[in-house]
Amino acid sequence: MKKSLKIEGMTCAACAKTVERVTRKLDGVTESNVNFATEKLNISYDSSKVKVSDIRKAIEKAGYKAVEETTVDRDKEKKEKEIKYLWKKFIISAIFTVPLLVITMGHMFFESAGFHLPDIIDPMKKPVNFGMIQLILVIPVMIAGHRFFTVGFKSIFKGSPNMDSLIAIGTSAAFLYGIFAIVQIYGGNIDYAYDLYFESAGVIITLILLGKYLEAVAKGKTSEAIKKLMGLAPKTAIVVRDSKEVEISIEEVEAGDIIIVKPGEKMPVDGEVIEGMTFVDESMLTGESIPVEKTIGDKIIGASINKNGTIKYKATKVGKDTVLAQIIKLVEDAQGSKAPIAKMADIISGYFVPVVITIAIFSAAAWYWFGGETLVFALTIFISVLVIACPCALGLATPTAIMVGTGKGAEYGVLIKSGAALEIAHKVKTIVFDKTGTITEGKPKVTDIIVTDAITKDELLQLAASAEKGSEHPLGEAIVKSAEEKGLEFKKLDFFKAIPGYGIEVKIDEKTILLGNRKLMLESNISLENLEETSHKLAEEGKTPMYAAIDGKIAGIVAVADTVKESSKKAIEQLHKMGIEVAMITGDNKRTAEAIAKQVGIDRILAEVLPQDKANEVKKLQSEGRKVAMVGDGINDAPALAQADIGIAIGSGTDVAMESADIVLMRSDLMDVSTAIQLSKKTIANIKQNLFWAFGYNTLGIPVAMGILYIFGGPLLNPIIAAAAMSFSSVSVLLNALRLKGFKPAK
Repeated sequence: MKKSLKIEGMTCAACAKTVERVTRKLDGVTESNVNFATEKLNISYDSSKVKVSDIRKAIEKAGYKAVEETTVDRDKEKKEKEIKYLWKKFIISAIFTVPLLVITMGHMFFESAGFHLPDIIDPMKKPVNFGMIQLILVIPVMIAGHRFFTVGFKSIFKGSPNMDSLIAIGTSAAFLYGIFAIVQIYGGNIDYAYDLYFESAGVIITLILLGKYLEAVAKGKTSEAIKKLMGLAPKTAIVVRDSKEVEISIEEVEAGDIIIVKPGEKMPVDGEVIEGMTFVDESMLTGESIPVEKTIGDKIIGASINKNGTIKYKATKVGKDTVLAQIIKLVEDAQGSKAPIAKMADIISGYFVPVVITIAIFSAAAWYWFGGETLVFALTIFISVLVIACPCALGLATPTAIMVGTGKGAEYGVLIKSGAALEIAHKVKTIVFDKTGTITEGKPKVTDIIVTDAITKDELLQLAASAEKGSEHPLGEAIVKSAEEKGLEFKKLDFFKAIPGYGIEVKIDEKTILLGNRKLMLESNISLENLEETSHKLAEEGKTPMYAAIDGKIAGIVAVADTVKESSKKAIEQLHKMGIEVAMITGDNKRTAEAIAKQVGIDRILAEVLPQDKANEVKKLQSEGRKVAMVGDGINDAPALAQADIGIAIGSGTDVAMESADIVLMRSDLMDVSTAIQLSKKTIANIKQNLFWAFGYNTLGIPVAMGILYIFGGPLLNPIIAAAAMSFSSVSVLLNALRLKGFKPAK
């Protein structure tokens, strides 16, 4: 079973690793991944071995809380509450920290300008007062940042220290040293008045609260795409109950309810029109700006807009089953997933805090015992190392970029199902397009009927249409539609057999009829007579010839042509500009495939491929050492979509194809294939930038805090500067990820 839980109480990437570790230890848990940015745990487990309550207990024992996922509205409310809380705490701490800083540093600045602090707080004249006032001012700041201490020390005692632990140890050390200094001052040693360290504790907490506030605000912006999607659905619906119109909340609508929608209103849920006619704006899902006509029997998509007529429709899908809800689920799952590129950061985050604490102790001890420095100097080193280290930047580097990237994709109708898909897409070197319904419209028409002397054109069309009546293949549908337009009567089938990749065999009026491609005729030992040359000419024109045979003798050809989508040529040109090879795969004969390929600029043609062999063709391309993407829309594309490194399904395609794919193009526009690749490249570049700065910051910052520069005559890092740098590191990673919101695909 799979389950998603919201984790409360996490403050950094080390917390996320702790939750993963304790849950993975449970017998029956097969996979556990925590996304720090979304604060979500995705877990797979055997329900016969472990229960959700056991998982929750393990998480709570580690110091965190696991709750059921809430709606986006509630989640937004919770986030806003958290932002307000952090702002309030920051303001309280700032009110006390500013005067604390003025009193601590004031005597140096004021005296150089010819001014003096009042005697009552002058460190030379009243050192006890000077120390006690600082103590009084720092206590409210420590209270404002109490969460750092409660969470930080609790994590240490549970054996899984986190970022809060670093802050708690560092500021507690500064505070306790200040108390020690005041005791010394009372004893008459006024030298301690100049090194109380209360201001370091106060400013560190204040700056980190500011950083946490800015981080929370930026985090909220990364998930705006989900909020926008959720905002599309109306909150209420008008349904018919006991012959009366009743307005109810969207959550109360049930499948089978009759819903009334007036002009200008949004469709509450998915359904089918039972009364009335209107035009509906479905651009929020399909990207098609022209409203679509809807009459009795037509499908309605929830959240689309009714333009000009009142209709009644029956609800068929409600709640989590609607198209919009499925899209939101896809985006949420993608934002909660991990990309392979994050593995290194995850591993480092797991060991980060204990290593930093060890480095801080080692550095301080080395300077004190071997460097011959004072206790104050060693304390400065100890606090600076603890405070400058930042596992948050590492933990946020990947998930924030994925959240913004997948959200941006959703805005363009490109649904990327996972972080892994987003990462792999930028490596694709070959893209294989299915022909029918992907490169072409998938709405073919009968163009030519060629017959022998044994039958007339209408008779052949009548037999072919009767044979294809139950077919869902686009070519079969075209033949049926042509017969309907001519008013031909359909004959009853006595026998039907589909031969995948070849055609069909039927019995009508005791006649055995074969309808399909050249291979079907040859396999059945049917002579093509002089029709083969005609078939070649039709194929060269981009038409698909279908042979018909009656009782073992060739009867004629029904040629069907499918028009190429307007965007196909432009989309392939764009992919060529990106250095990507484009291939086309089809069951059509080679000549027809070549004609279509010539129109749109295809590099490689894979023709006369049976449905079951499509995946093998993809595998052959992969054996050349290339990352391969497959773009398709039908059930027969599903194995190839699954085999490809990246499967891309057209949104107008089948549920099976969309389920097998890694990326879904909701607008059925092939230009969105290049959009997905471009977005992948931009997102991965952003992740690499984030990881570079996060690793670089810690790699450079920690040695500086240890006093490396001081050895060579440089400055010693002040803990206050270290705190400011630490806060900025997380915020800078988030701000960099938010730059992806400006992404626009090249057209």
